[in-house]
Amino acid sequence: LPKNPLVYTMKGEYVPPWLELLLSTQFFTTCINHLHSPRNECNLFCIDCQTPQGAFCYYCRSCHHPSHRVIQIRRSSYHDVVKVSELEDILDISNVQTYVINSARVVFLNERPQLRGCGVSTIKSSSLLSSSYNCETCSRVLLDAFRFCSLGCNLIGIKRDNETIAVKNGMACKEKDIDISGSNGTTAKTGCNGKGTKIGNNNGTTANTTSEDEICSNASNNKEVPSSTRVVHRHRRKGIPRRAPFF
Repeated sequence: LPKNPLVYTMKGEYVPPWLELLLSTQFFTTCINHLHSPRNECNLFCIDCQTPQGAFCYYCRSCHHPSHRVIQIRRSSYHDVVKVSELEDILDISNVQTYVINSARVVFLNERPQLRGCGVSTIKSSSLLSSSYNCETCSRVLLDAFRFCSLGCNLIGIKRDNETIAVKNGMACKEKDIDISGSNGTTAKTGCNGKGTKIGNNNGTTANTTSEDEICSNASNNKEVPSSTRVVHRHRRKGIPRRAPFF
């Protein structure tokens, strides 16, 4: 399968339906069905059942999940981890930071709180300041060139990428035309900005119309302005003055 920045299962699906249930499940509780058994710790998860009660113990697996795909959750510094060997065949974890614990490569399920303390923890954190890699979700310093520190941060990154894609698709609608069909058999084609409407009839003829604002604008521009009239004043020329006769 081709590599993809989004998490997908080996079937090509993006976020698998069991991933959110895995991240929200509380592990290492006592199984209520096997209270008096020695191995009654709920540290197993079935990716085929997807039941609300995701965690179960060793005896529940033998009774209800004999042929299902089951992964085991482990603990490291009071945080849940899972072996890479149990996930790499069903989930793409190439963007998640891996750690070596007890000679096994593991990934953390959820984001870990970043404490600002003193002593040995401060020395360890200061040794990581030289690293230029950070988790894109919680900004935790990473050891290698990965995008996320845990599966939970990876899931948040997937949702953020999907929202970004949805926003881009919505903005792309503004650049496309919208076709509107009328009841009289006419179709109107207009842009997202509402200007420049093109109407077509069933007989194949089309007519271009404009909005009301444009019609008023064109009418005002095409209105003839009366030219200034020139008034010619004609002065009557006086005739020869005549005197009254003398008697």
